[in-house]
Amino acid sequence: MQIEFCGEWFPVTREAFFTIGRDADLVVDDNPFLHRRLLQVSWFDGFWVLSNVGSRLPVTVTDGAGRLQSWLAPGGRLPLVFARTTVVFTAGPTTYELALHATEPAFSYTDVSSHEGATTIGSVTLTESQRALIVALAEQMLRFDGSGRGEIPTNAKAAERLGWALTRFNRKLDNVCDKFDRIGVQGMRGGLSSYATNRRIRLVEYAITSRLVTRADLALLEKGVL
Repeated sequence: MQIEFCGEWFPVTREAFFTIGRDADLVVDDNPFLHRRLLQVSWFDGFWVLSNVGSRLPVTVTDGAGRLQSWLAPGGRLPLVFARTTVVFTAGPTTYELALHATEPAFSYTDVSSHEGATTIGSVTLTESQRALIVALAEQMLRFDGSGRGEIPTNAKAAERLGWALTRFNRKLDNVCDKFDRIGVQGMRGGLSSYATNRRIRLVEYAITSRLVTRADLALLEKGVL
């Protein structure tokens, strides 16, 4: 197993636990919102296992091609059966992405997927302006070539990036989150005090890991008011 983060590669052996966090084997960042140890990779009973050893931050895990996705809550464990597994999580204003590469994956499949970044995901169809909204929120992550980190802008900053009024941005964000909430995407709803922040974070994590938007969609930001 090897872990890719910000252009660097970190080998993982079967003999010891490998930790990821603020003060771990892989130091992601000195972000005070990040756990000292958020994730742990270990070899157990013939499988690589990813464990969320933090106390409050959920982690989004996908097969790397966006076909399968899990939301790994604190205390949760998940077997890593694919050749490439993408992990995305957010601490404070910053979102991080890393990739886990298994040299001998337990599972493989034939690629029969359609065009990347297709407008329809499951039963959700997005308009061009709704896609542009997601791109504005995920822009920093999309501009990284591979795994990395990026900050999620506030609603006001994202609206300014699109040339929209804040009220229009908020209305469209409500509509987008409602669409995904109706098909069962977790985290698009929350308590009154944290709803605005949490739904923005979850929307970016879901969009990145499911390949809902890709680098090619950055062109939407140059179209001006949609």
